[in-house]
Amino acid sequence: MESPHLSLSLQTNFVEVKKYPWWKAMMDYGIGFLATVILLPVFFILFFIASFDTGFPGIFQQERIGRFGKVFVIYKFRTYHSITHTKSEVGKWMRKTKLDELPQLFNILKGDMSLVGPRPDISGYYDALKGNDRVILGLKPGLTSEAGIKYRNEEEILNQQENPLQYNDEVLFPEKIKMNLDYYNHLSFKNDLKILLKTFSVLR
Repeated sequence: MESPHLSLSLQTNFVEVKKYPWWKAMMDYGIGFLATVILLPVFFILFFIASFDTGFPGIFQQERIGRFGKVFVIYKFRTYHSITHTKSEVGKWMRKTKLDELPQLFNILKGDMSLVGPRPDISGYYDALKGNDRVILGLKPGLTSEAGIKYRNEEEILNQQENPLQYNDEVLFPEKIKMNLDYYNHLSFKNDLKILLKTFSVLR
């Protein structure tokens, strides 16, 4: 985990970042709580399936970069076998349907994430942004985004490349930055609703 001094220095670099909208917090906690209550039975079923399929517990945890570069722990259903480290058939299905992302509702309720915002990435990407691109870090990572929708099959795209890491660093990530900057510059309740509805439509 990062030191308090690092977190403070990161926040002082964002004096011009837009104030976090009140409606966004209301949407996150309101829809997040309602979705958690409604989907709780589904969560327990998937938890037991993932635990049986990949090993107990069926929850995957990993450090990701959050708002102002603060590190947080993201939750997902485990899709890789804990012993063989290979993706299970059930795991493939959960990734395709994005059901493995369901535990991130708890990240939203904890305040680490938002319903809509840049998809959370590992260290070395968003926290390494320079200049005006760093305003993206003024947003909480999101469960969905325009970039997340466009590259929802990112794993398949990368698997088709001769050098997946280079393609991600030189093509995909720069494109995500552009899309996330556009989201930041046009932040609105209407736009968030549009992205949420678009997410539901592509997942059906």
